[in-house]
Amino acid sequence: MEEQKDTGAEIKNASHLDEVGDQYLTFTLAGEDYGIDILRVQEIRGWDETTRLPNMPDYVRGVVNLRGNIVPVYDLRLRFNMPFREYTKNTVVIVIRTEESLGGKSIGIIVDAVADVLHGHHINITESPDFGGQSVTKAISGLATFDGKMVVLIDVDRLVTEELSIADESVEVQEAEEIQEVEE
Repeated sequence: MEEQKDTGAEIKNASHLDEVGDQYLTFTLAGEDYGIDILRVQEIRGWDETTRLPNMPDYVRGVVNLRGNIVPVYDLRLRFNMPFREYTKNTVVIVIRTEESLGGKSIGIIVDAVADVLHGHHINITESPDFGGQSVTKAISGLATFDGKMVVLIDVDRLVTEELSIADESVEVQEAEEIQEVEE
């Protein structure tokens, strides 16, 4: 009988995952663990005030100037419909970036704390259950388990493209309201 070699992260029913990153940066939100492909992390920054913008959803905390690039910052707790928590010394902003094929957009996500880096060969990844058409759950790419813990894996591209479409819709609604006001 031949011995099987470990070939990396075991994937069960995850045909929708285009590729499984070798490492995931994990962070906490409301006591739960989440992870993102570490290759999508551009920078990790301590919490600092942002420039607020009018007519944005509560979870959009504002924008920051990151070496000449204006980057929107989202509170991921609020985006995922969790209660707000005051920012502490552990609160960080993880600046993430989409694939270049999607325009290479960057956003900052506010999380409670950075936890660890998971290595693909230590975890099992399964497909995320179907939650229906809820936009927030579309960004969940899978669930990773290791050492009896479960980590919700976030697809950066889906999260960012969903956020950009919501922002575009907000701008369109605002423009429509302004046109209606002018017509009245």
